[in-house]
Amino acid sequence: MVSKAPVGFVGLGNMGNPMAKNLIKHGYPIIAADVFPESCKEIQDLGAQIMDSPADVAERADRVITMLPSSPNVIEVYTGPNGILKKVKKGSLLIDSSTIDPAVSKEMAKAAEKTGALFMDAPVSGGVGAARAGNLTFMVGGLEEEFNAAKELLSCMGTNVVYCGAVGTGQAAKICNNMLLAISMIGTAETMNLGIRLGLDPKLLAKILNMSSGRCWSSDTYNPVPGVMEGVPSANDYQGGFATTLMAKDLGLAQNTATNTKTPALLGALSHQIYRMMCARGYAQKDFSSVFQFLREEENI
Repeated sequence: MVSKAPVGFVGLGNMGNPMAKNLIKHGYPIIAADVFPESCKEIQDLGAQIMDSPADVAERADRVITMLPSSPNVIEVYTGPNGILKKVKKGSLLIDSSTIDPAVSKEMAKAAEKTGALFMDAPVSGGVGAARAGNLTFMVGGLEEEFNAAKELLSCMGTNVVYCGAVGTGQAAKICNNMLLAISMIGTAETMNLGIRLGLDPKLLAKILNMSSGRCWSSDTYNPVPGVMEGVPSANDYQGGFATTLMAKDLGLAQNTATNTKTPALLGALSHQIYRMMCARGYAQKDFSSVFQFLREEENI
């Protein structure tokens, strides 16, 4: 019964909501908070206890998971006037599954340490579909001896829980993954667009790519062309999924770290510019695979 002690959860958006639901399914009582009260209704109906602030969550649970949009949100939720660290109990385990700058994860770990709590970064890959299905991949950074304690909870929400090293290395792995994902999605969109303009049927072209050396996740699992696959955002006017604005944010993180480490990332930089341009052209809330639609409309790009 010790393992079923309440778990705190802060951030019940597109990803946090299904993640918290999976913890409930595994028998964990949830104590939650979100800046938007309406986001709490679904899990409240499933029996979760809703608090007014992250501090109140930390006061009542000694394991807290956060899933937030960006670095400033994480800083506020942990160190703000109503933040987790205001009321956190000594010995608490704090797991942040947001995708943020690795340097911010390290700052939060230091701040948590001063209160006697332990902070780990555990960003995810897999998107909303994987969050609902409970088969996310978690990339975990922090003290290795605490990894199993984190894994116990993360395994309820994901099928792959990978230890990456010290605090910040989970974020590093996630940023690298998303830079490659953006590059490959743009490449897939350009390729499909070219093939269609050369007279190829998009389903046939996708089939050929997926049995050839050009095959990638963006072509075989998340194809950006409407009508090629069912159950993906391109089949639903690019609604749901992973918003273009979030991909632009992650590419910005990749560029910051590339600059700081003097790492050439030419295609990463170009991808960042393309996704930023898409945000300015009305694609911010559409799934990032809408780059296909963007390219179709930008004949003179």
